Amino acid sequence: MSLKEPTAIVVMGVSGSGKTSVGELLAKRLDCSFVEGDRLHPAANVAKMAEGIPLTDDDRWPWLDLVGKELAEARSRSESVVATCSSLKRAYRDRLKQASGGSLCFVFLTGDPKVLEERMGARTGHFMPASLLQSQLATLESPEGEPGVVTVDIDASLDAIVDKALDQLAKI
Repeated sequence: MSLKEPTAIVVMGVSGSGKTSVGELLAKRLDCSFVEGDRLHPAANVAKMAEGIPLTDDDRWPWLDLVGKELAEARSRSESVVATCSSLKRAYRDRLKQASGGSLCFVFLTGDPKVLEERMGARTGHFMPASLLQSQLATLESPEGEPGVVTVDIDASLDAIVDKALDQLAKI
């Protein structure tokens, strides 16, 4: 798939769903820039999550604005971009759209909680402990059915997940 015009895509889902891996490969296949949303978290958010404390909406608003700013900057350069951001609530997705200055496409990565838990337990060097998965699942407002959203199950190889995302993105 190639993009007909500059597009901003947000790879979303709970922790452990593979946002970074999918986002990086998606950006590579689309030959566009990649923004790792977790790297934009303020230090206070990272510290809070590392201690196993779920973020509040007030914690997330400034972070969402930073992710949206990165998307807006790519738009201002007429460049396509893929970013990762959990985007758990519709209000967060709306905030990203507002902060980015335009429409967004979302790739919603979904999967069985046991698979997510296994993935989180297997990774090293990430600030988000597996203990916060349940709070993320409880916070998640599924974006399925929202305009501009494609849903991809994570129970597949990375290539297959990205293939499915690209196929569905081409249809919206």
